[in-house]
Formats: sequence, structure tokens, C-alpha cells
Amino acid sequence: MRKTYKLDEIDCANCAQKLEDAICRLDGVEAARVNFMTQKLTLAAAEERFDAVLDDVVALVADMEPDCEVIR
Repeated sequence: MRKTYKLDEIDCANCAQKLEDAICRLDGVEAARVNFMTQKLTLAAAEERFDAVLDDVVALVADMEPDCEVIR
């Protein structure tokens, strides 16, 4: 399953790349893309685990970039 989410308040392209790299390393993530220009996160994970993986992604983003929020 693949879904796209709005990222609110991502500061710079370097921050976006760091987030993307960290998200890709999370267990259950099949693919992730953070686009700084469009302020969007595209996430792919198995359908049966998608909600749990998304929760992990949201927690990671909040930890790495406290000003950034994943809009569900």
C-alpha cells in the first residue's frame, strides 16, 4: 500500500533527506520519499501493517524534526 501525506513545517532539503533516510530504515517500510519542494511524504508498506508503520513514522518525524508534523 502506498499513501502520500502532507508534511507541515519541514525546514530544508537537508532535513528532508535525513528524514527520508531514517524512515527508509524503519522496520516495515518498503519505500519512502520526502519531497521538500512539495512538502510531501510518500510511504509504502504492507497493507496489514501500514497503520503501525505510519505510527512509527509519525513518532520518528516528531523526534527528529519537532517543528514538522505529518498531516494524516
